Amino acid sequence: MTLSKITRRFAAGAALALLAAAAQAQIKVGVDLSSTGPAAAIGITSKNAMLMWPKTVAGQDAQYIILDDGSDPGAAVRNIRKLITEDKVDVIVGPNITPAALAALDPVSEYQTPMITLIGSASVVEPQEGKKVWAFKMAQTDRAMADVMTRYMANHGVKTVGFIGFADSYGDSWLNEFSKFAALRHIEIVGSERFNRTDASVTGQILKLMAAKPDAVLIAGAGTPTVLPQRTLVERGYKGAIYQTHGIATPEFIKLGGKDVEGTLFPTQPVVVARTLPADHPSKKAALAFVEAYEGKYGKGTVTQFAGDAAGVYPRLQDAVARALKAGKPGTKEFRVALRSELEHAHELVVPNGVVNTSASDHVGLDQRASVMGVVRNGSFNYLSQ
Repeated sequence: MTLSKITRRFAAGAALALLAAAAQAQIKVGVDLSSTGPAAAIGITSKNAMLMWPKTVAGQDAQYIILDDGSDPGAAVRNIRKLITEDKVDVIVGPNITPAALAALDPVSEYQTPMITLIGSASVVEPQEGKKVWAFKMAQTDRAMADVMTRYMANHGVKTVGFIGFADSYGDSWLNEFSKFAALRHIEIVGSERFNRTDASVTGQILKLMAAKPDAVLIAGAGTPTVLPQRTLVERGYKGAIYQTHGIATPEFIKLGGKDVEGTLFPTQPVVVARTLPADHPSKKAALAFVEAYEGKYGKGTVTQFAGDAAGVYPRLQDAVARALKAGKPGTKEFRVALRSELEHAHELVVPNGVVNTSASDHVGLDQRASVMGVVRNGSFNYLSQ
């Protein structure tokens, strides 16, 4: 064999070795979202934001594998098991509905893979023990949102509230948290009803609430199914204030609700009301930059809180991966364990929807800087001062 052939073979072998090393260093991010089904309005905008993520994380090539669970917790678990066992991902992002996120605790804890969820309920991360140590959360908690909402209610003379929420863990969480803060601020819950995300009518529940003559009604749901109880209230002549949760902030809510959702009061995070935020809000710059980039790609008025939460996952990963790489290579258990640990050490990390400070006992890391009040006015979401 000639020297030139030996040199060429050596060079080819070295190139293959470099490619193998590069493949080993690739960060794999598995994503489970509800891009179809009742929660599609949430999942689609989250996916849109993820499609804007850079192609590298902390200097490493990144592969994003995005699956749709159809708003079905069982499908979410199957997706996540596949992502972990077949695709060998280093981290799971999602799900974006509470029942699916709670069900996902089993596979992520079994395979020791950190999960960054996009749900509102804190039930997936509290208390920080057992399976929940593998879960993190991007969205502000229902607790913090109930706090800012009831403070606004108390400041504006609301003494009695009728509650109607999803008949699932989302509704359970909101009734639990809202009840605590309502009692603290001397607001009485005079009626409590439930409805399913797929219900075609809620007339019976609404008539019961209206019979109690509450000063305000709180609808505890997410996405477009929340329009139904609000429209029924309006059609039945309810004249009190109507509050919704942070789960409504999608263009589809306004488009579907039309005039029936004008004046809706709701707690939210900075991205939703970025343009009308006070100039001194710590997340305004990041929120506004994201909104302009997102709407530049997908159209005016398309941004949602859920898109903002998904956008915030990337800086969270960038921050934690840079440190986790010191403990192991992507694709290994050592790296996944280190990544879980480093996700607990975000410090004053500004993301579009707030400022993050995590710890071993706090896997959300958001304070009241991530909670503001909003109002639907002239067909758009606007900041509302206390």
